[in-house]
Amino acid sequence: MSILSNLDLIRRVPLFSTLTQAQAEAVADSVVKRRFRRGECIVEQGKKSNCLAIVLTGRARVVTTDSRGREVILATMNPGDYIGEMSLIDNQPHSATVRAEVQTDVLILGRAEFARCLPENTSMAYAVMKGLVQRLRHADRKIESLALMDVYGRVARALLEFAQTGSDGVLTIRDRVSRQDVAKMIGASREMVSRVMKDLEERGFIEIRDDGSTVIKERLSSLG
Repeated sequence: MSILSNLDLIRRVPLFSTLTQAQAEAVADSVVKRRFRRGECIVEQGKKSNCLAIVLTGRARVVTTDSRGREVILATMNPGDYIGEMSLIDNQPHSATVRAEVQTDVLILGRAEFARCLPENTSMAYAVMKGLVQRLRHADRKIESLALMDVYGRVARALLEFAQTGSDGVLTIRDRVSRQDVAKMIGASREMVSRVMKDLEERGFIEIRDDGSTVIKERLSSLG
């Protein structure tokens, strides 16, 4: 890719939107675009990658695994989200694995280039801090959900996190909801999640369409 193409790409990333022209050109000259196949690891728990990865297209899943191999889904990364900043800041191994859920394109920025950007641009440093705070708040909500909510409440909150408001104003999960994924997010069995979702559908909290999409009714927010 030409430098101009890289420059155009990073200008579309919110994290880099406040860079000066000179800073943006320096970053554009340093980034490398990589494509990850579905299921491929972008970063791996317990290892260091010494880079920042910014999602351009696709979708990635943040997961952690215990010593018995049990997997918990912590979050989903979408275009514009970035991965690995905590490890770059504290020089510790990654606390979770990030795996491409579909074919995913990312921009890779090395440690030295990332470190150089922060002191030169306070707005970018603030954006990184804001992103860290948002992740902490998300973690707090997940802890609260696991500690205080029953399975219905945890399923409802997970569905609300998946959903997006369409042009018609309807809150919808466009892709088919994986019961196994929801189970890994909320610490329940797949069978329990299936029973709860069937009950939610029968009681009119959600509507599962023939194409696999799920319409979220306003009433569901009362559970999550």
